[in-house]
Amino acid sequence: MRLFVSIASYCDPVLPFTLRRAVATAADAGRLHFGVVDQSPAEAPRVSHPGGGCRLSQVRIGLADARGPCWARAIAMSLHDGEEWFLQLDAHMDFDAGWDERLLAAARALGAPARPLVISSYPCAFRLVQGEAVRETLTHGVLAQVVKPGASFTAGHPVLPFEAHPVEADAPLPAFHVGAGCLFAPGRIVQQFPYDPWLYFHGEEQALALRLYTHGWDLFHMPDLPIHHQYNEPGPAAPARPLHWDAAHEAARERDWWTRELRSRARLASLVAGEDLGVYGLGGVRTLAEFAAFSGIDYAARTLAPSAFVPRRPRA
Repeated sequence: MRLFVSIASYCDPVLPFTLRRAVATAADAGRLHFGVVDQSPAEAPRVSHPGGGCRLSQVRIGLADARGPCWARAIAMSLHDGEEWFLQLDAHMDFDAGWDERLLAAARALGAPARPLVISSYPCAFRLVQGEAVRETLTHGVLAQVVKPGASFTAGHPVLPFEAHPVEADAPLPAFHVGAGCLFAPGRIVQQFPYDPWLYFHGEEQALALRLYTHGWDLFHMPDLPIHHQYNEPGPAAPARPLHWDAAHEAARERDWWTRELRSRARLASLVAGEDLGVYGLGGVRTLAEFAAFSGIDYAARTLAPSAFVPRRPRA
């Protein structure tokens, strides 16, 4: 069984580390195919092949031509070459030994690939200290995503903030949200749910969760997620990574990031209003009303029930 790993990177010095660690810790590196979109300055070196018998496909894009994280993820997803499994990651990750086999085992135990499902979350953090990963593990249970406490809908757009809460559970929990930086599924997700390049960044996870749910896909958080994330919190050991909307990078572009952000918010509003967005739209297997009952997030009424702020309970 082959596994496609989709990575969109933006001026990320940790990308080579991510590739090397994924290969070094995999149970079978030979089944991995990395699809990398590397948005870097023209003078930056091309990312090296990480070895281990894996495959690497990459697209280089100059900073002036970059159009945001979702656009880059859409290009990275297009590098998929028929692999049976799909994993979308950020470019700054670390991995536990046998991470690939553990993801496969968790998905199969839930009924995949026959059952359409996604395993996803915001992973526990790690820091790089003198080139070595130092873990900041919150739990070996489940990291369950919920709406951030105190959040509410604003009048202008439906974007909400989410965060991961540790739950001491040793079995997968049903989810109503996904983490774009760590998302595992059967490979057919690529054909059925191509990434929406007209989104920018904020709200991308809400859009994808709604598309998946309304098309009948089930979402899960798994216990002891074997992937870790370096969050963009600068310190003595690691300066902050540049972001697409950094002012210095914006100066070279014809269209500013805020214009793209406003278009993206309108795109999400169109989605939750049920407008026809073609392959990027909602499905007909489940309704937004069913999603509201399941998650506590009611897009039609723009309200959040108490259940939106707590993890779901286990189910078969």
